Amino acid sequence: MPAAGPQPGHAGLRVSDQDRERVVEHVQTAYAEGRFDKAEFDDRLERAMTARVHGDLVPIMNELYGRHPARSVPYPPVAGRVAYGHRVSTGGRGETGAERLGAVASHLLPLVGLPVVGPAVVMLTAGRTSPYVRAHSVEALNFQLTMLAATIVLAITFIGFVLIPLLWIGGVVLSVVGAVAAAGDGDFRYPFTLRLVK
Repeated sequence: MPAAGPQPGHAGLRVSDQDRERVVEHVQTAYAEGRFDKAEFDDRLERAMTARVHGDLVPIMNELYGRHPARSVPYPPVAGRVAYGHRVSTGGRGETGAERLGAVASHLLPLVGLPVVGPAVVMLTAGRTSPYVRAHSVEALNFQLTMLAATIVLAITFIGFVLIPLLWIGGVVLSVVGAVAAAGDGDFRYPFTLRLVK
């Protein structure tokens, strides 16, 4: 399979989420086939998920397939394969049931008593192999950290202490909205959130 990439001179062009996800799919497939050990897999996955320009992704594809002349198609799609017990995504965000479930869980776990730990665990597990799950779990984690900080600040004053229940009711509603968005393969951004985790 060719290591297709951008046309010559296009290495500085910004990549899209779809470009990153396609390279992640190739890395996942190579790992499932035993072509990488865990450390090599983690390294390439991190590089693919944090790539900003095509020049960041091309070396990863070259490591997988060798150097070939650039083609007009940015990155070839991966046929459906099994990795980690579920089908690797073949395009689209969060198209597998496992990805949607992980993304939904990151929003709902805080409602069952795991406000910060729940999204963090999802981010550090399923989020390592799915950009879709990672995006939702990072957003949920940042929201829960913001809620925790706001609760501490409000508890200092009497008026703020009275507002805490309203704050948490709003948090529950937003978490449910986030879960619905995640189940429908959609993006979701919590309002008034400090995004400390990237």
